[in-house]
Amino acid sequence: MDEMWSFYHDKKHQIWLWWAVDHETNTPLAYVFGTLKHKYLDKLLELLKPFPIGTVYADNNFAYENKIKEATLIRGKKNTQKIEREHLTLRTRIKRLF
Repeated sequence: MDEMWSFYHDKKHQIWLWWAVDHETNTPLAYVFGTLKHKYLDKLLELLKPFPIGTVYADNNFAYENKIKEATLIRGKKNTQKIEREHLTLRTRIKRLF
C-alpha cells in the first residue's frame, strides 16, 4: 500500500491516490482518490475486505500504523520499491500525454 501526491490546475488543489498492489504480481487491487486524510485509507481498506490479505507492506506513514494490525503490517521503504516504481512510471506517462 502506498499513496501518491499530485495536483490539478495548480498546487493548491492537491489530490492523493491511495492504492494497494499485490506484492507478488504487481497487480493493482484497489485505489481511492482523495486527500491525505485518514478517511480515504478507511475507504481503501473497505475495498480490500474481499481479498485474503495476510501481510501489508507500507511506508512509514503513521496512518497505516493506526489503521492496520501490527501483526500484518510491515513498514519501510524496502518492501514498497515496486509500488514506488509504479508512481514514477505513472508520472512519466502522464507527462508524455500532457
